[in-house]
Amino acid sequence: MLEKQFPEEKPEFEIVCLEDYVPKDHLLRKIKKYIDFSFIHDTVSHLYSPDIGRPAIDPTLLIKMLFVGYLYGIRSERQLEQDIKVNMAYRWFLGLRISGKVPHHSTISFNRVKRFHGTTVFQDIFDRIVEQAMQHGLIEGRVLFTDSTHLKANANKKKYTNGQVTETIKEYMEELNRAVESDRKAHGKKPLLEKKSKAVKEKSLLPMEDQSDRECSLTEDFTCETQTTPIREIKVSTTDKESGYMYREGKPEGFFYLDHRTVDFKYNFITDVHITAGNVHDSVPYLSRLERQKERFGFKVEAVALDAGYLTSALCHGLSEAKVFGVIGHRRFCGVKGMFVKRKYRYDGVRDCYVCPTDEDLKYRTTTREGYREYVSNPERCRMCGFLKQCTQSRNNRKVITRHVWVESVEEIHSNRLTPEGKRLYKARSQTIERSFADAKELHGYRYCRFRGRERVQEQALLTAGAQNIKKMACILSSRV
Repeated sequence: MLEKQFPEEKPEFEIVCLEDYVPKDHLLRKIKKYIDFSFIHDTVSHLYSPDIGRPAIDPTLLIKMLFVGYLYGIRSERQLEQDIKVNMAYRWFLGLRISGKVPHHSTISFNRVKRFHGTTVFQDIFDRIVEQAMQHGLIEGRVLFTDSTHLKANANKKKYTNGQVTETIKEYMEELNRAVESDRKAHGKKPLLEKKSKAVKEKSLLPMEDQSDRECSLTEDFTCETQTTPIREIKVSTTDKESGYMYREGKPEGFFYLDHRTVDFKYNFITDVHITAGNVHDSVPYLSRLERQKERFGFKVEAVALDAGYLTSALCHGLSEAKVFGVIGHRRFCGVKGMFVKRKYRYDGVRDCYVCPTDEDLKYRTTTREGYREYVSNPERCRMCGFLKQCTQSRNNRKVITRHVWVESVEEIHSNRLTPEGKRLYKARSQTIERSFADAKELHGYRYCRFRGRERVQEQALLTAGAQNIKKMACILSSRV
């Protein structure tokens, strides 16, 4: 029987319990039960005056409001304020009564932009969440996975100016210089003279196939010495100058930031987040971020798994020095069509020379400033060879092959990848670090940068990663009951 429904006459007063309106299995119930947010007050208390001004809104409330926004992918703080007003679960989680006043969105913005600007508040909050997960036995710090993902900068790719960038000395260059000096001494060569007026461009330390007379990597150029002469032209956004113009095969083109993220193998908790411009090579910040995790959390790292973008000699050497079992993806370079690839030339470690496909020796000549040993053939013998056109295109008929002084570390990484354990670790990347990025983008509004400037994007990355860790920790701990 169909009856017309009339609105109920509401009493003037009604007694209700806010908790009754929150479902028993709601995510925020689990978070409130298992996550301790009391540390936030002590973390930010030094930024408030103890006796001047009006009483401040509890900073714990403001940070928890931000986490609500990141947990549910609410990108606007203005929209977050409105959602909290009408959502009973949000009010209950934040400790606000039904009639309680929700903090204005400008209050959140002021604290984020002014009070917390230039501080390590968000990094400290993220670290404390990681420590809580460690206390519950959810993070071991033995096996780590690292990768990077691009975030579209809040900038129009058509609005830019042409600029020039000057690179400074790399962190590992002092160690590389010592290795070069030692290698030259072992081969009876004189030390290299210091270059003062002209900057030395360091080739990427990624082993590549010999595509012409000399093996070199075209991945990225760096400068080995600090100097003031610009060495590279780049596109600089007029909207967000700290973003970087990215152009990679299979990737979108434009101004981006890169999120270099590390996760732990046990439960896929995020242990480190670091933002760089979109034109920074993946391997550049890796070793320093790995060392930070060891110092901050006391990790005893035994193994790491990375994709092929991290395969550089410097990184492989760093992992070997740290006695870490490294597994890095492999890149095979096809070389120039019709020419011999480098793997056709066999290295003889006993005689320290390369042997070409016709069993002729390429003998050591020198060790360059960039850390490459040069092995050259006898042009008189090469001129008579029937494979000359497949071997070299040089006018003097001389074949040159280079071998980096840290190549043993690269070969060790290659051998690790082929072991059963290495194959298992590399395969697990799809369910660890790649899954972490997918969840962030699909569920937490992480496809685009909300703010401009590297520091603000770092804040977004830390809060997103912190929200993911909070969510995962609450769900795991509640399932154990």
